[in-house]
Amino acid sequence: MNEVLIIAAFAVTLTLVLFWPQRASAHCDTMDGPTAQDGVKALESTDLDHALRWITADGEAELREVFERALAARRLGPEAQEVADRWFLENLVRIHRAGEGAAFTGLQPAGAPVEEKVAAADRSIEQGDLRPLAGLISTERWPELERRFAEVLERRDYDLHDVDAGRSYIEAYVRFFKFAEGHDHDHDGRQRAHAGHGH
Repeated sequence: MNEVLIIAAFAVTLTLVLFWPQRASAHCDTMDGPTAQDGVKALESTDLDHALRWITADGEAELREVFERALAARRLGPEAQEVADRWFLENLVRIHRAGEGAAFTGLQPAGAPVEEKVAAADRSIEQGDLRPLAGLISTERWPELERRFAEVLERRDYDLHDVDAGRSYIEAYVRFFKFAEGHDHDHDGRQRAHAGHGH
């Protein structure tokens, strides 16, 4: 009986996912984005620590409950696993966005386009060098960009299970990305409380 209820609940969830309003994707709102990719790692390893860095402390209990239900549903078969994974990833990104004080309108598919500056900022972090952003950021903004980038690099290496350190890295990561995109302020100042965007 419990399995039937779980499958029915996920069927309803899948319907909502498929008909959720779509929009141009933000960096963390895509299946290719780092938030969803960390969510996939969490599901495959059954270790939520891979994804917790994206969530504020206030959202952790909710995400843990979603994660446990998703893991239980995954054991019911391939179709249930597909729905459970999507449900978990949608909730992960939604709770992350809520922690930023930002709206969530659905998880976009893999291959969804992202802004050129965002893609360049991603490459900069991967390479540990700001050259991919050269020519995309005005000269007067460059010193602040360098300062924020240095914070990202300083916080990047940490133990996976040190969630506070992970959230500190994500705080610096999001502030760097927002500035690279042209936003001078964090969402309502909430990202600092985030201490809780990693890669």
